[in-house]
Amino acid sequence: EKAKKDGSKCEDWRWGPCVPNSKDCGLGYREGTCKDESKKLKCKIPCNWKKKFGADCKYKFESWGGCSAQTGLKTRSGILKKALYNAQCEEIVYVTKPCSSKIKSKSKGQ
Repeated sequence: EKAKKDGSKCEDWRWGPCVPNSKDCGLGYREGTCKDESKKLKCKIPCNWKKKFGADCKYKFESWGGCSAQTGLKTRSGILKKALYNAQCEEIVYVTKPCSSKIKSKSKGQ
């Protein structure tokens, strides 16, 4: 059998989430285990990533829906595209954001 480039012959690695070195984003490490081996990999969580479903779950999102007059929010759904490092990901996620209070006008002032 051919060894992996890092010298490990183990193929069933289990990876934990990326844990930032400080605060809730930025550079950090993720720990992996395989049988009696363990190692750390460098990783990064973008600081604009505040999604509750985590940076290791990649989704394809629909367009934003219309604004709900009741909640003042608009919603869109995302379907799981890829789960990195054996992450436990939801198949479908929903995200909301406040509706824009600005009214975009295409007419020019006179």
